[in-house]
Amino acid sequence: MAVGVNRKISAASARAHTRKTQHKSSFQLSSGMFMKISLVFFVGILAWGYQASRPPPPKTCGSPDGPPVTGSRIKLSDGRHLAYTEFGVPRDVAKYKIVFVHGFGSCKHDAVILATLSPDVIKHLGIYIVSFDRPGYGESDPNPNRTVKSIAMDIEELADQLELGPKIYVVGYSMGGQPIWSCLKYIPHRLAGATLLAPVVNYWWSGFPSNLSREAYYQQLTQDQWTLRVAHYLPWLTHWWNTQKWFPSSAVIAHSPLLLSPQDLELVTKLDSTRRRTYEAQVTQQGEYESLHRDLMIGFGTWEFDPMELKNPFPNNEGSVHLWQGDEDRLAPVTLQRYIAQKLPWIQYHELAGAGHLFPLADGFGNAIMKALLIGEDTIL
Repeated sequence: MAVGVNRKISAASARAHTRKTQHKSSFQLSSGMFMKISLVFFVGILAWGYQASRPPPPKTCGSPDGPPVTGSRIKLSDGRHLAYTEFGVPRDVAKYKIVFVHGFGSCKHDAVILATLSPDVIKHLGIYIVSFDRPGYGESDPNPNRTVKSIAMDIEELADQLELGPKIYVVGYSMGGQPIWSCLKYIPHRLAGATLLAPVVNYWWSGFPSNLSREAYYQQLTQDQWTLRVAHYLPWLTHWWNTQKWFPSSAVIAHSPLLLSPQDLELVTKLDSTRRRTYEAQVTQQGEYESLHRDLMIGFGTWEFDPMELKNPFPNNEGSVHLWQGDEDRLAPVTLQRYIAQKLPWIQYHELAGAGHLFPLADGFGNAIMKALLIGEDTIL
């Protein structure tokens, strides 16, 4: 027979026990709610991050919502359009036919070699220059499949459709210098000569000694170091990084005067600002992502080849390659250009004392650059 113990519990004890039970139940409910709220918050952050990192669609020229087409264009084999403008003597009578490649944040109208190239030299030598909008800039269609190689193919198609002949000269300035490396790699058989003017380098090219590229990289402004890190390691965040307001992004996009050397500051006053205002809005009118941001991702991404492993495209001296560089350039470090010239002795290297990134605007340089490329005349400036 079971024996039970019959204990009396006071009313106060019963109330205390009830309060403890209720408190425990309330805590479990709050914990569950906290987990749900945290989950919703986390999903919300992911959704916001995804939306923030996605660039807006481009406003393609000629589309219903895009800007109008106002200049000459060709249609490429993949259906894209490439806009261009022509300078110099008519192409059908020209002796020298040159394709010019503009720099970062520029367009076909920014052909810097024309700034100090005299009409007499143009006429005497018979120079024809075609300058085109790189994909996504100006009135050229964006190329979502753009690669380091594709721009060289665009240049070849442009030359073919304009009937420039089997051989052309190519000249690239600043970020437009990178496509010249692509031409030397992928279409050397189409080149009569090439010139790189203060070409922007990729700090991750494998041919650079790590200590040399690291030293040059850390000479850049901190905000530009981070911009390039994002473009190289996290390209899908490039648009977000350059549009967010929490941290300073590209000083180049912001046109910071800190990037200009003393000579550059003097040459800036020579820019025809009145003329540039007539087309400046066209530069990124299709969206900054397909122009500026894609430039960063391609230019500072992982290249399919190392320029320092290129072979001489003119082994029989039937043409020449020139690299012009200022020793006070704050955008394209001179130490890296010297190394490239050392690794590629077939390049004719012109280092300019006291010059910055804008040296092509200085008096006499247009003539000197063209004569060196076209007729091998080495003018001392």
